Parts: sequence; C-alpha cells; structure tokens
Amino acid sequence: MLFNREMLTKEYRICMPLSVEEYRMGQLYMIARHSNEQSQKGEGVVVIKNYPIIDDLHGDGQFTEKRIYLNSRLPSWIQPLIPNIFYITEKASNFYPYTKTEYTCSFLPRFSINIETRYENNSGTTDNCLGLSHEEQNKREVQHLDIAYDSLPEKHYKDNEDLTRFKSLKTDRGPLNPGWRESSRPIMCSYKVVRVSFEVWGLQGRVESYAHKAVKDILLLGHRQAFAWIDSWIDMTMDDIRKYEIQKQTETNDKVESVTLERSSTGETPPTTPN
Repeated sequence: MLFNREMLTKEYRICMPLSVEEYRMGQLYMIARHSNEQSQKGEGVVVIKNYPIIDDLHGDGQFTEKRIYLNSRLPSWIQPLIPNIFYITEKASNFYPYTKTEYTCSFLPRFSINIETRYENNSGTTDNCLGLSHEEQNKREVQHLDIAYDSLPEKHYKDNEDLTRFKSLKTDRGPLNPGWRESSRPIMCSYKVVRVSFEVWGLQGRVESYAHKAVKDILLLGHRQAFAWIDSWIDMTMDDIRKYEIQKQTETNDKVESVTLERSSTGETPPTTPN
C-alpha cells in the first residue's frame, strides 16, 4: 500500500579545518581509501563507471556509478525482506565545489536518497547555500555536525582518527579543541541537503529515519577521516589522486566481486517474506 507524505529533508553542515581548495584532493582520497577499507567478504563498494563529464551550468565534472553491497549491515527487521545479493546503486555527479548524488534500490523502487552538496570557505554561516525554495527552507531540519566531538558507533573509533588528539605533522593543524570551529583557520563547511523518500505505508517513517541516521554517520566518519588522513594526501596532485583512485578501485572491486559472484553461483536466496 502506498502512502502520500512529504519527503523527509535535512541539511547537514559539517566544518573542517581545511580550505575548499584543499578538500578537493582530500575528498577524493578519502572516498577511495574509505571504500576500500569498508569493503570485505563480498560487502562494500564496487565502482561500475568513473569518467569525466561536462554540464552547461556547472562545467567540467566527474561521474561515478557504484554498487554498495551491504546485506549484513542492514537492521534485522528488514533483512528477511531482501534477496541474498542486495545492493544500492549510487550515481554521483561531481562538479566541485558542487555535487549531486542519488541512491536507489531496484528491489525497493519507491526508496530513494538524494544529496546535494556545496562547499564554502566559512564556518556554516550561509543560510541557504543550496538555493532551496522558501517552502523547503521552512520544512528542512538543519543540523551542525562536529567531526571532533559528535559520537559515532564504537566500531568506527580509531585512536589515530581521534581529532581531539590528532595533530598533522605536515600542516601543524590539530588537535581540535572545544570551540575549534570558531577559532580554526582555514575553515570550510560542507553543506549537504539530504532528501529521503520511501513511499510505502507502515514502513516509510522507520525506513526514512534509519536512512537519515545511516547517512549522518557516514558523513561524520568520512569528514573525520579526511582530516585525520591529511598527511597522506596534502601533497598529492590531481594526477596522483586519479592514479590512487584506479589502484583502490581495482583492489576494492576484486575484494567485493570475488564473494558476490560465488554467492550468485550457488543460487541461494532467503525468503522474501518473514518466516
């Protein structure tokens, strides 16, 4: 049964002690490394497409399409409803400092996550960075995320990524003390408008809330790692980054696909309805 309700929209503002120009390299490095580290035993990210694009409004950019395999990472209440090999498709158009990303699932055709992002050199003070309509501005929920002090699930904690103690040897930035967003220079902000929609009566609220919590955790972890890994990427050129992406994409695809192909060949599929 379908249910007509408004899409759940939140705007996350995530500051970092970087400039927008620096984060262009840091973002690409972080995504490639993070995807590789999070992929194991047939679950994680497989890159399907990655090529340059041109847009009349935004200019030169990069398009990527990925499959994110995550069966065991889903909550127990939804696992009985999905097939053995389950993935979400990510399509991203990166026209830095503006990006647009869409997540869909062929098994759940009425589920989608849309993320619009813009990066600015400020501490999250722009009221309508992404040009939302007056109506959507009034309905959105704005959340300021702190990469140093906001909590993440314990499984994501690493001593060398604790920004309250981390200090960059190459840039002399860090550790991040209370109030760092007001005092750090340089300072930038990722403005991310996240729209989640699941138009199925009885599950829409639960699924949309779960999706927002998952997106929030991923954004917090990714931005935290981008700064924690700064000494690995700060000296890299765009050519260096593209070579690193290719290397990590190959490693990640091999890691994930070797198991998903094995699962597929067995023909095993769990019940599509609860026992």
